[in-house]
Amino acid sequence: MASNIMPTYGRLPVTFYRGEGAWLWDEQDNRYLDALSGIAVCNLGHAHPAVHAAICEQSKRLLHTSNIYGIAVQEQLADKLTEKSGMDNVFFCNSGAEANEAAIKLARKFGHQSGIENPTILVMEKSFHGRTLATLSATGNVKIQQGFAPLVEGFIRVPYNDINAIELALNSHKNIVAILVEPIQGEGGVNIPAADYLTRIRELCDRHNILMMLDEIQTGIGRTGKFLAFQHNNILPDVCTLAKALGNGVPIGACLARGAAAHVLTAGTHGSTFGGNPLACSAALAVLKTLEDDNLIALATQKGNAICSKFKDSLQGHEHVIDVRNKGLMIGIELDTPCAELVKMALHQHLLINVTNEKTIRLLPPLIINEAQIDQLVDTLSMIITEYTAQLL
Repeated sequence: MASNIMPTYGRLPVTFYRGEGAWLWDEQDNRYLDALSGIAVCNLGHAHPAVHAAICEQSKRLLHTSNIYGIAVQEQLADKLTEKSGMDNVFFCNSGAEANEAAIKLARKFGHQSGIENPTILVMEKSFHGRTLATLSATGNVKIQQGFAPLVEGFIRVPYNDINAIELALNSHKNIVAILVEPIQGEGGVNIPAADYLTRIRELCDRHNILMMLDEIQTGIGRTGKFLAFQHNNILPDVCTLAKALGNGVPIGACLARGAAAHVLTAGTHGSTFGGNPLACSAALAVLKTLEDDNLIALATQKGNAICSKFKDSLQGHEHVIDVRNKGLMIGIELDTPCAELVKMALHQHLLINVTNEKTIRLLPPLIINEAQIDQLVDTLSMIITEYTAQLL
């Protein structure tokens, strides 16, 4: 497939040419149920009419100027994001990795302004923050770092969901200026921390006068049953990064800041050619309006819990299933054995899933998934899991 494309992806043997809602069609017109949403991107499903209309209308007027001029729709999106998040301002970019790059730069500049010569960011094992050199260095996955040394310095790593490890690191290293953490680790295996984990990190950041920076690239925009996952804890971070579902497939990223962090990046300290262009911002505004109008965020909790409950019933007593867990429509089914082969088996059954951290089936269905599609997802995947694990006996 596509021999002139660099082989940076292990592509599956299928090419899709159109989509609608939770469905995708391949070039032979076979229909697939998309339980991955482009890895948490198409929260509204494919070809959503509101996003389609916004893109078409904006493309007739203006696609790009430059950030050296005012962009009205960008201002509107910034107002909407700060209103919904409780943050103060936004830097727009094109991807999650770029949003995290902005956060890393912000933290370092904050440290230098505080008189710290070598500012360091505390990050977590099994985390994923992107594939640029800095975000790769922040990521807690040795496999994706291999071959890219020397990595960017300035990161200290501790186990996820371990407050004592964070406290020990903060007491041992006086140049830590920020903690960068995912509310739920997606690539790491759909790891859901203790309910008070983020609250306690917030308390530690306040005590040590450092920045709390949350990577909400996968958890944000309604995925967990709140607009942003930190809102389950009734806290506010100092920095929050977004991308993926913000544009429902149109590339856009955002780094939100609050309080002192909102005043760190100034004219000339950071920038982006395409970040916050009229097309991307129009798409994002349509996404936010649709989430509100259709009450999709609240429904994400109901649907996610229903899927999880149905899987627990269907897989009850299954000796190879360790856990079925979810936060809204971010769902993980953990097995006791590597199960990457399930992705191809599911594809054969016209179902799109993902396996992460070798043993966890990750499901990220669109927020618009309906009851019949939920039943199809549960029935098909339960059958595949049973078929696959039967071969292990």
